[in-house]
Amino acid sequence: MRRIYFLVPGVASAKAIVDALLLARIEERHIHIVAREGTALEDLPEAGVAQRSDLIPALEKGVAAGGITGLLAGALAVTFPPAGLVLGGGAVLGLALFGAGFGAWMSGMVGAGLPSGRLEKFEAAIEAGQVLIMIDVPRDRVEATEALVRQHHPEAELEGTEPNMPLFP
Repeated sequence: MRRIYFLVPGVASAKAIVDALLLARIEERHIHIVAREGTALEDLPEAGVAQRSDLIPALEKGVAAGGITGLLAGALAVTFPPAGLVLGGGAVLGLALFGAGFGAWMSGMVGAGLPSGRLEKFEAAIEAGQVLIMIDVPRDRVEATEALVRQHHPEAELEGTEPNMPLFP
């Protein structure tokens, strides 16, 4: 999946684009709208916490860091077991899984409270009243989706495509 970013002048344009995307069989759950605080989006699909914050990148980093830390702790526990304990591969696996879960939990709490680094470049435009539309589409539909939006709504400014979607869009 790839994420396409469009900036449009207002809610009316966003609504027309979302309608065109829905007619092109792009599911509503793959369309995310970000507007200035207090803007009435009516029935447009508003971006959730996962799209507006650094939750997903933080989870990915937390799972990796926690898993590696748990793996190392497990290897140390097997190599230098506490007195009277015989530990095997299950201890390594268990500590790696515990570390990954703990890392995901802790980093997820932090990431949910931080604004998305991917959306920083759009903040000024959003505060000026423009509306950001994020569309998640399969790689083979990126060009067709961009062309569809441009063809029906030339006022929409293509702001780029994210080359790698997060693991959990």
